[in-house]
Amino acid sequence: MADQRSFVDLHTHSSASFDSLADPRKMMARAVTMGLTHLAITDHERIDAAQAIATAAPDGLQVIVGEEIRSRDGDLIGLFLDETVAPGLSARETAAAIHQQGGLVGLPHPFDSIRSSGGSKAGEGEQRLEELASLVDYVEVHNARAYRDANPLAGAFAERHGLPGVASSDAHSLMELGIATTILPGTFNTADELRELLPRATMLTGRASYYVRLWTPLAKLVQRLRGNGRVQPAAVAEIGHRS
Repeated sequence: MADQRSFVDLHTHSSASFDSLADPRKMMARAVTMGLTHLAITDHERIDAAQAIATAAPDGLQVIVGEEIRSRDGDLIGLFLDETVAPGLSARETAAAIHQQGGLVGLPHPFDSIRSSGGSKAGEGEQRLEELASLVDYVEVHNARAYRDANPLAGAFAERHGLPGVASSDAHSLMELGIATTILPGTFNTADELRELLPRATMLTGRASYYVRLWTPLAKLVQRLRGNGRVQPAAVAEIGHRS
């Protein structure tokens, strides 16, 4: 129907990421409670948790299998993936690997000096980002965890290059999920359908509080104390088989 809309969070992390303790099933339940129609789980350098729960998503919610990949030139997001993309490639090679799978390439939190972001450093970093503009499908112009002027700079970059902009929570905890959301004027199931809707996106641009942003270093510490930076494969496999 023409009046249908999608409410999407395109950047979140489950307990499969080294810096999150959010249970994937609880993430799905919270997404439904918040009215999200699509939830992209974009764990660091892995997609197994997202794949495991994608088939268990309740009616009205699509889980998008994604990955946040640390390239040599900064982080990139891959959506609608079937296989992991290895870290350590150039950003150009990383984008190509995502596109070869039929996926979408997102540029997360550019200009954020706290994280591995393509334009966070003046000079060479900014030049690389300009060169990569033709390779990405969208830019994260509002990241709920971004610091200082990173979001306005990202917005200006997207506008300068005619790229669609999205808002994402970058959630590393249940309380953050959906705090920033992209609203699309239609429904989608595939990467191509999402690509067509992105230029007409609107955004809800909430921000994580200072205390919420402290979650990431706390989660890292807890993971280290547990002696386990990632969920065990058996636990991941079980996610998709619970009733």
